[in-house]
Amino acid sequence: MIQGLGHITFSVSDMERSVTFYSTLLGVSPIVLGEKTAYFEAGGIWIALNLQADIKRDEIYNSYSHVAFSIKTEDIVQMHDTLSSLQANVISGRSRDPSSEGKSIYVRDPDGHLIEFHTGTLTQRLEHLKKTNPTLLVKESSN
Repeated sequence: MIQGLGHITFSVSDMERSVTFYSTLLGVSPIVLGEKTAYFEAGGIWIALNLQADIKRDEIYNSYSHVAFSIKTEDIVQMHDTLSSLQANVISGRSRDPSSEGKSIYVRDPDGHLIEFHTGTLTQRLEHLKKTNPTLLVKESSN
């Protein structure tokens, strides 16, 4: 029944700051820009920002819940440069074998949402898990 990813929405506390951050991060301008909402389209994915200025955001910094965007291995240095230009909060990711799982960069947006830029694929991850965790039940991907 699932046909793909519809959209990703981030609750933000400051629309102008978040639009600037995501425009630079994604390398695209918003296709919708309002006082309380902004829409971007990047890599075929609809990304929405929704203004919620008055909600607590403390617990978000303790969560590994995140969105991972696929990037090419050759673009990882450019992504580091983009994040540096944003003075983004780049954080340490979990340890992994980049030769079999891909490389990742983790960053928190201005409201604390965790975003990953990842060069690996699901197929690579499944093969890695089969080799490194022989007791783990690993099925083939449905795609």
